Amino acid sequence: MTTFAAPRTLFRREALREALLPTVDLLKRCRACDIAEGYVEDYVALQWLEWNGGALRLTITGENICRQQAAGLA
Repeated sequence: MTTFAAPRTLFRREALREALLPTVDLLKRCRACDIAEGYVEDYVALQWLEWNGGALRLTITGENICRQQAAGLA
């Protein structure tokens, strides 16, 4: 039996993927307060970001997605 993610879930993941590079830029500039509401929780749930000593950082998965996004922009 094949199961598919609900379209809403797929759209949210794509929105998160597209917003990841700008989110990382905000983190680098210490502007985490400017990240859209709900995104941090979703990134952590997807294991694209993780908490480290009270600060957010990219996981290996997050780094790979950033590379993919950056390659798509070139």
